[in-house]
Amino acid sequence: MSHGMSTRSYRCLARSVFVLLATTLFGCSQPGVVVGSAPRPLPRPSAIEVRFNHRDDSRYRSPLGDRWRNGDDLERHLIEQIDGARHELLVAVQELTLAQVASALVRAHQRGVIVRVVLENSYSAPWADLHASDLPPHARQRLRRLEALADVDGDGVVTARERRAGDAVGLLHEGGVPVIDDTEDGSRGSGLMHHKFVVIDKRQVITGSANFTSSGVHGDGGAPRTRGNVNHLLSIQSTELAHLFREEFQILWGDGPGGLQNSRFGRGKPSRPVQSVTVEGTRMDVLFAPHSKRSEDHGLQLIAQHLSTAERSIDLALFVFSAQALTDVLARRVQSGLAIRLLADPGFASRSFSEVLDLLGVALPDRFCKLEQGNRPLAKALKGVGTPRLARGDKLHHKFAVIDKKTVITGSFNWSPSAAHTNDETLLVIHSPKLAAHFTREMDRMWRGAELGITDRMRRKLERQRSKCGSGEKRG
Repeated sequence: MSHGMSTRSYRCLARSVFVLLATTLFGCSQPGVVVGSAPRPLPRPSAIEVRFNHRDDSRYRSPLGDRWRNGDDLERHLIEQIDGARHELLVAVQELTLAQVASALVRAHQRGVIVRVVLENSYSAPWADLHASDLPPHARQRLRRLEALADVDGDGVVTARERRAGDAVGLLHEGGVPVIDDTEDGSRGSGLMHHKFVVIDKRQVITGSANFTSSGVHGDGGAPRTRGNVNHLLSIQSTELAHLFREEFQILWGDGPGGLQNSRFGRGKPSRPVQSVTVEGTRMDVLFAPHSKRSEDHGLQLIAQHLSTAERSIDLALFVFSAQALTDVLARRVQSGLAIRLLADPGFASRSFSEVLDLLGVALPDRFCKLEQGNRPLAKALKGVGTPRLARGDKLHHKFAVIDKKTVITGSFNWSPSAAHTNDETLLVIHSPKLAAHFTREMDRMWRGAELGITDRMRRKLERQRSKCGSGEKRG
């Protein structure tokens, strides 16, 4: 030991070397190793809990391979809350493939609980009834993953019994749980029925960014390195908040399957402004999309208002960011000296209509060699923009912002015109420094090791498109 280094300093150095070696040897897709003391628990606001499926100060045994991994078990939380329901369970979620969650809903139905489920029409058919030859490539890949999950003995053959037990939507139908999708209004469906919420016994709301799928929670079937899209779920105890979500659900549900076809989805719903409730002293603003582009109440306007009033800092973790108006707001906030950190999904960030590219000061022609109309890349790239390191196949699926470390914007709402004007979405603004601290910790976790600026993936795509298109043409 060097005479100039104290025992404490030496131990800190040794610990740092160990962490570096662990990262180098095991790679970024492996669960982290907790070295030294765990992070201190953060206080939370009364009646509000938040869970992150990739957090590094919690562990659970994954149903994929029965291995321990970092994160909160979002599926287990859903099952526990469903099993505790006594009177009513209202579920509106884009996709449900977690068979154990479906089984919990069937058990609730069998014990006399009112159970109703709304799904997006692309995911409302039992997958056991589907045939790969009839499906487009993306749907075939989904089917293969679901079959891999259903193959519980791992012998490569999905038996009829395994297929039945692993088919979440099929279990709901078999168990008598009423299910509709966004074609129940007589249309071909809304833009997307993109909600992700559960209302329990008129007093509890579970919502956030996660679909109720293995890909959204644990990882992909047949891909053991994946650990699931990066997501969160909020659990909020509030009869007032539950009332607002029940109203939205009843508009979607109408009279249920068949009958009058009086369900309402997308732009067929009545347009409603932001509604506010107070949950144990915490103010929450709730907006259910969509709205017309002419409406002053649409979700992108609400987000812009909060970005515009930020005084010190903005943290953003976004799956989709394609709203030029919000880039314009961020550009103005940067000029005023605000600290901004933005992490976007690596796969989406390099798309031609991604506003991440605008913030990095570059323009990418699309496959037709056209530039997006109204595209305005920053003259000087924003330094605090990047993508997290994820296992191959996983996505950053959050849709949250933290404003001045005291306000959280979250929900199912991606930062896109489609979310504001076409889809069925939830947008929440929660005014709570205590809750903001939890989302800031999640941002800090992703920020460690993130790739900032123009990544190699982006650079290769830019070079390919520039070689093919030159500088591109503006759309007329």
